[in-house]
Amino acid sequence: MKVVILAGGYGTRISEESHLKPKPMIEIGGKPILWHIMKEYSAWGFNDFIICAGYKQNVIKEWFANYYLHNSDVTFNFRKGGDMTVHNNVSEPWEVTIVDTGLGTMTGGRIKRIRQYTANETFMMTYGDGVCDVNIKELLRFHKAGRKIVTLTSVYSGQKFGVLDIDSEADIVSFREKQHADGARINGGYMVLEPGVFEYLEDDSTIFEQEPLEKLANERQVKAYQHDGFWQCMDTLRDREKLELLWESGNAPWKVWN
Repeated sequence: MKVVILAGGYGTRISEESHLKPKPMIEIGGKPILWHIMKEYSAWGFNDFIICAGYKQNVIKEWFANYYLHNSDVTFNFRKGGDMTVHNNVSEPWEVTIVDTGLGTMTGGRIKRIRQYTANETFMMTYGDGVCDVNIKELLRFHKAGRKIVTLTSVYSGQKFGVLDIDSEADIVSFREKQHADGARINGGYMVLEPGVFEYLEDDSTIFEQEPLEKLANERQVKAYQHDGFWQCMDTLRDREKLELLWESGNAPWKVWN
């Protein structure tokens, strides 16, 4: 099953670093947060990725093109024309398709642009700036049992995001802006989508979290997988510093791989 990661936005709220690289390439523990997200999925056996790139997409492509340089010891033999020998070149069993989905394309437009790469099959999708300790296989089982077009992971957060109203059957019935008194859950990404979702996406200006999800929710086609564990997005420099401290502690909750 393919995993789609949205990695094309500007990341303006963490502009201290995003003026040099796309937000998903900002590092935690010396590795891009995009790598951390991919390692999460890989730990659960999902290794086929589609990266929806846009802003500074060349940075993402070059990082993967030079993956061994970034992650292995190397020897350059200039007596032999600069031949490179890669040492301890153990790498992940990944297949990574990086798609330029446009500079100013909105989230729904980016998803629409990668339709040809999904093979008209169920696929997973998340954002390129959030990590968590969700059980991906349990999420997929929940999605299959729910028989809806969209299943998303709902999490608690004190930050200002759109709120999900969920009924007793775990159906999402509406989306709205968070209110001060809310203790409601938000959309944490880590979604499972059926091919039917493409019928709700119009063009590059489509914001997935607005009209498409609102319409799907009205039609009772969105399920909420309720996650009470760790989830954290990297929205600001302070968020990045928090994640960095967790990684340095050796107890990063999202590190579900060995």
